[in-house]
Amino acid sequence: MRKVTLEQVFTHPITQKYLKRSGVAHAIAVAEYAYIFSRRFDVNPDHATKAALLHDIGHYTWYRDGEWDYQLYKENDIHAIKGASRAHKLLIRIGEERQAAKEIAVAVLLHTDSYLPKGELKLKPLQQVVTMADEADEENGGNHHYKEIEEHVALERIRALDSQIDLALSEQIRY
Repeated sequence: MRKVTLEQVFTHPITQKYLKRSGVAHAIAVAEYAYIFSRRFDVNPDHATKAALLHDIGHYTWYRDGEWDYQLYKENDIHAIKGASRAHKLLIRIGEERQAAKEIAVAVLLHTDSYLPKGELKLKPLQQVVTMADEADEENGGNHHYKEIEEHVALERIRALDSQIDLALSEQIRY
């Protein structure tokens, strides 16, 4: 049994604040992809969807002369570092199990290697699922962050994911 649902994470004011910066529609799409990939690769769907939903909450908007500057963002962004910290603090605050909060936060941290020095990083399955889910919804120039979704539709999709996660966990799949 889960202590914290995806809906509880999604509706929290801190989550809402940061998802509105990075794109609610993108976050939900990535969570949906993460659920699909978690089932395919035998990863805990609860952890995968939470990490996917929160993967971009560390975003900062990079502007130059009043205009969004994608190149400036690509050169200076460390959103995964900030997002991992925010995700961990949020999850602990709302009652997530500590070990789960840590695993989810590390998956947020490692969902991109854009801030890391060049080299090869060996990701764990949960981290791979979140990375693949993010990549599945990416669009050129960061346009995936600007997709629109109505609030009631977003909540319906989150609730549908919660139902799928509950069913998967009740099937007692080993993770």
